[in-house]
Amino acid sequence: MAAWRSEFRPSRVPLFAAGRPLAREASGLDPLPSVISGSLRASKLDAGGRPDTVATHCRTLNGLTLAEHTNRVALVTGASRGVGASTALLLAARGYDIVVNYHSKRSRAEEIASSVRALGRRALVGQADLTIGSEVASMVESVRVEFHHINVLILNASGGLEKGKPPDYAMRLNLEAQVRVVDCSLPLMPSGSRIVFVTSHMAHFYAAKGMTGPYEPVAASKYAGEQALLARRWEFVKLGLGLVVVSGDMIEGTITPRLLERMDRGMTRARREQVGALPTVEEFARAITDAATSAEPANSTIFVGNKD
Repeated sequence: MAAWRSEFRPSRVPLFAAGRPLAREASGLDPLPSVISGSLRASKLDAGGRPDTVATHCRTLNGLTLAEHTNRVALVTGASRGVGASTALLLAARGYDIVVNYHSKRSRAEEIASSVRALGRRALVGQADLTIGSEVASMVESVRVEFHHINVLILNASGGLEKGKPPDYAMRLNLEAQVRVVDCSLPLMPSGSRIVFVTSHMAHFYAAKGMTGPYEPVAASKYAGEQALLARRWEFVKLGLGLVVVSGDMIEGTITPRLLERMDRGMTRARREQVGALPTVEEFARAITDAATSAEPANSTIFVGNKD
């Protein structure tokens, strides 16, 4: 399955922080639609577009001076299964020590950590519900103590189709939590580090194509999370950091197509019939790993699978 890259070319477009338009250099993507800007206003973001818990929970991480370290460290969110687990193992095979973030399934995270160690790399299991600021800060502090720095941050964890969650859960996880993880990690990321935001075509093209159905809240919130990070690209550039977006079609073998099929019978089958074979977990994870480690320009979007 081929992956192709769209390079970042900045232009002046209105983006949003706390629901207010910003006249600033940003990516060439469309401005946030009203449904998302409204969600930004309703979410707990400070004047800089960051979750207001970040300043409280990550204050102790500010101002760290990083020494030179020869080991490369990757923090992968949602790494206990699926795409996150495969990405963690591929990064380990390329010489990275791995932080295996998980929400609640510690045994699965420990299995991935054991596999990382079997590849000759160090592994740290990091529990954190990414929607809870104190847990994110605690996880990143454990990374500081164990590894001292983060070279690659893979923002893989997402959600919004789970049963029993509050109506704003998708926005809390796919927007607020993504910004929170970045802000807590930045003090540990030396120049030359890279952030990879993992998304879906349905979310990446949400503003342009729209959508209805059970995945719409997920698509809207993941699009908002992507835009919130893109709006800060110049900040990252000044810090010497790269930001890459990796967008995939439905990924065969992951939980999302199965959940969508249950909620909207025939949706996944129709997509297969439309485009042929869907990308596999291994193919998507390889594209993410390449995005994190490639020497090519870091500010770009990589697409995996059919975009039509």
